[in-house]
Amino acid sequence: MALPPRNQRFEKVPTQIFEHSEAASKAIALDIANLIRAKAQEGKHCVLGLATGSTPKTLYNELVRMHQEEGLSFKNVITFNLDEYYPIAPDALQSYVRFMREYLFDHVDIDPKHIHIPDGTLNREEIAEFCATYEEKIHAYGGLDLQILGIGRTGHIGFNEPGSGQESRTRLISLDFMTIIDAASDFFGEENVPRKAITMGVGTIMDAKRIILMAWGEGKANIIHKAVEGPVTDSIPATYLQKHPNATVYVDDGASAKLTRIRTPWLVGECDWSENLIKKAVIWLSLHLDKPILKLTNRDYADNGMGDIITEYESAYNINIKVFNQLQRTITGWPGGKPNADDTHRPERAEPAHKRVIIFSPHPDDDVISMGGTFIRLHDQGHEVHVAYQTSGNIAVFDDDVVRFADFVNDYHEAFGLSPDKTQELLNQIRTQIRTKVPGEIDSAEIRTLKGLIRKGEAKAGCRYVGIPEENMHFQNLPFYETGKVKKKPIGEEDIQLTMDLLESIKPHQVYAAGDLSDPHGTHRVCLQAIFEALKRLKDRPWAKDCWLWLYRGAWQEWDIEDIDMAVPISPEELLRKRRAIFKHQSQKDRPLFPGNDAREFWQRAEERNRGTAAAYDRLGLAEYEAIEAFKRFEY
Repeated sequence: MALPPRNQRFEKVPTQIFEHSEAASKAIALDIANLIRAKAQEGKHCVLGLATGSTPKTLYNELVRMHQEEGLSFKNVITFNLDEYYPIAPDALQSYVRFMREYLFDHVDIDPKHIHIPDGTLNREEIAEFCATYEEKIHAYGGLDLQILGIGRTGHIGFNEPGSGQESRTRLISLDFMTIIDAASDFFGEENVPRKAITMGVGTIMDAKRIILMAWGEGKANIIHKAVEGPVTDSIPATYLQKHPNATVYVDDGASAKLTRIRTPWLVGECDWSENLIKKAVIWLSLHLDKPILKLTNRDYADNGMGDIITEYESAYNINIKVFNQLQRTITGWPGGKPNADDTHRPERAEPAHKRVIIFSPHPDDDVISMGGTFIRLHDQGHEVHVAYQTSGNIAVFDDDVVRFADFVNDYHEAFGLSPDKTQELLNQIRTQIRTKVPGEIDSAEIRTLKGLIRKGEAKAGCRYVGIPEENMHFQNLPFYETGKVKKKPIGEEDIQLTMDLLESIKPHQVYAAGDLSDPHGTHRVCLQAIFEALKRLKDRPWAKDCWLWLYRGAWQEWDIEDIDMAVPISPEELLRKRRAIFKHQSQKDRPLFPGNDAREFWQRAEERNRGTAAAYDRLGLAEYEAIEAFKRFEY
């Protein structure tokens, strides 16, 4: 067997990295199309194993496009889906039968008799026989020509959770707790997620002639690193792919971030030592050895694959002081720029001394969770701060809160002797809708409106606590979000135009936006696209030429130290004020509806992240602070 390229020598599964998931999905779609066509020319069926979830959506969209625009036929295609929740009806919103129809089957010319998906409606005693028959059908068609996989945070493939054996076959399994948490957003709450699923086994998957595993985004980086470079273990079923003779992993830049050739390329071979790579390497070396940057020696560099830097800079001291100064210059207590100061090496301009600022908040609480300390400081230092709440956040409110507020409205009318008119009728309607709602069912327009008002009131309370006047609070309610489902519409022209209109009306000197693409719902990504496109179209405006865009990250993760362009220290008092601003969002307090992979409250996550950034700066030998909020400047 040929050895992998030297820069991939730590990777035990061939891995292809693409800049964006769209490019990777198109490459995989072309591969599938070529396989289908080749099989058709031979007069044979093409047997595909298919996956569901957010990962393959773009792949299926591209296959549909190829069918509609390039004549790709699916008449010779036979499909077997990996899994299905149990129990679940095929027309349920979260059913994989419905998913496959919406994203692929209803849009191509596949024979319905050639579609096979585990049945979530079976009686329990029928499942064993169904699973055996499922295996027999795959075998009767000559096995899977190609199996498409995603990967869960537990390392599961299909629903083969940790502990699944390499020889396991199609069966009923219990879902891992982490998988249930990850699925909670799709089911509008953890309590609505089925606890079981029917899944192809690891052995069934490994029998496929070829396997492609896909992973997108920074949230998958850790598990991809373990699956591709770690030991084979049943605690991470995806590692079994290391034993397959024809498996390939496709990842985008985000999902590749923890691979050795990306994270520490100097450990696998020679490097082209750019300024950014040197900075990244020195920070890594300092943290790896737990030595402040200014204490690193020539020997430290040589022993860790970085001797070439010493050759170029002649001594460790020259490198150390260069990187130390770069990091020190990111630290500022003046996020809006320090008036009457030399700003040559400061993150922000000194002038104008009082800036117009827009903080874009994808959800109604991202402003205070992600950059609450900086938000407070910008206001305290006299800048004109505006907050743009891009979405209503109405799917992230518990039904109990709706009933509580409905009671308040009713009691308000009674207490003040006001005529309720049709209010009572509407409140009774809302109570009935909530009482009769099936788990996972989309909320009615009335309930969504009330949930949106709850979050709007909380956002206003947070702004008032900081000191922002009501006229500086902007509730955009971007249309892409208003589906009532976790699945949103693609960004549209109206979303972009609303963003452009707000920017034009304020003409900001600074824009803060969420660059946290690990947001599990995808809302941050779409909101950022709207901002990017709006600024791109407005870039020739006089104000836009003097407008800087700063990206913050949210509750899910922080910028790597080497990516930080502005680090704003937060004092103990400011951290407490930030916490109190977060507490204004009472519907997200104690337990948010969609907690993601972290059961802690948002204020706890935010404080740990901010303290962790400060601790990292301290370990590097810089000043010791209580907490730090970090930002990356984006050139548009």
